[in-house]
Amino acid sequence: MKIVVAKPSRRRALREVTSLTLREGGAATSLMSVTTTDPELAADIDAICRLTGEFTLRSGQVSNEYFDKYLFEADPLLLARVVRELAQLLPGETELLGGLEMGGIPIATALSGMLGMPALFVRKEAKTYGTCKLAEGPAYDGRRVTLIEDVITTGGAVRDATNALRAGGAIVDTVVCAIDRSPGDANPLADAGLTVRAVLTKADLDAARAAASA
Repeated sequence: MKIVVAKPSRRRALREVTSLTLREGGAATSLMSVTTTDPELAADIDAICRLTGEFTLRSGQVSNEYFDKYLFEADPLLLARVVRELAQLLPGETELLGGLEMGGIPIATALSGMLGMPALFVRKEAKTYGTCKLAEGPAYDGRRVTLIEDVITTGGAVRDATNALRAGGAIVDTVVCAIDRSPGDANPLADAGLTVRAVLTKADLDAARAAASA
């Protein structure tokens, strides 16, 4: 199988990565030092993650195109750019960053390090041994957890995590994701009482691909 991947400029990405202002103790005081948009982010993610070749999809269908989301998460400079944008979408009252297994964990980890804000690593189901925890990290009962996800399509994993965390006493009302690939303009998680905030949408990626192909 032949796969063609176009790589964004790492030098350009490095120039665009900036740090946030921190107060004593490591928690973020201001996001004002961060620019509000990264105009080339959609194009760079699409270029590195949209693969061409022959792929068997989960449905069993064969496609000549595949979006491999883990490629941007495994690239430190591209991940830093995503996190830089995602930081601006966090609700101001966030107390914990809830990274969802498994794609949300590297994003939550990078964001936690940037902001000095503690993170939770939320499993798809609680362990059956040791501490038997659903979420690894600090106690979350009574605390406001903002969920962190890489890509949302139907939102099933987010919905399950929300219900489980709420059952454990967490306050969960927002999920912030790198890419919202849900169809249409409707909020796929409105039924769960969640606000979805996304750095990019499927439309952004499709527009970037169309511009690159023009």
